Parts: sequence; C-alpha cells; structure tokens
Amino acid sequence: MPHPVDVTVGNRVREFRIRKGLSQQALGERVGVSFQQIQKYERGTNRMGSSRLVQIADVLDIPVSSFFEGLGRLQDVAVLPEEGPLNVKASKVARDWQRIDDDRLQSKVAEMMRALARG
Repeated sequence: MPHPVDVTVGNRVREFRIRKGLSQQALGERVGVSFQQIQKYERGTNRMGSSRLVQIADVLDIPVSSFFEGLGRLQDVAVLPEEGPLNVKASKVARDWQRIDDDRLQSKVAEMMRALARG
C-alpha cells in the first residue's frame, strides 16, 4: 500500500506536469526515466528520492516545496481516491486558461464558470 505522502506528492507531480502541458513520456525523457516510472511516481507506488524531486521540479519550473505545500504532520494528510481525477481536470482547465490571450475573454469564461458552479 503506498504511503499517503507519496500519493499526495505524486498527485501534485501529475497536476504540475499537466499544467505545464507535458506528457508522462516527455517528463520521463527530461529526467532520464521511462514513462512507466513517471506513472508509478504519480500513483505513489514508487517513492521519489530527493534528487529525482529536484530534477522534476526543475523540468516543471516550480520550487520543490510546491510538492509538499500544506503537508504537515502525518495525521493531517488525507488522500481521497476521488482527489486525483479532480486534480487532473482542474489542471487541464488551468493549463487551457493560461493559453487564453484575451483578458476580456478570460473574464467572461471565469464568470461563466462561477455561474455554473453555483448551479
């Protein structure tokens, strides 16, 4: 059974990778591992050493601390199975959001999303 911290960090690797627009294959090539290894990291089934985390953070252009934000004491770590897919969907929306060059259009999309969220 994967450790909850490994699962949380793996979810964040996936989230930041998607936001950056990289495939598992592309990330793996840049850090020198197979895409299968990236999958295992993202699921938390394989732990990442500190040097690997630094490599991945460099490729994703984020601070290493981004993988651990909000993680404190172990009993505070809650990894819900449904958290993963939500993060992937939210990451894709964030990635696409950054690609909208028109500020007015971004505002309209945000307004529409808020209206939809209110139900």
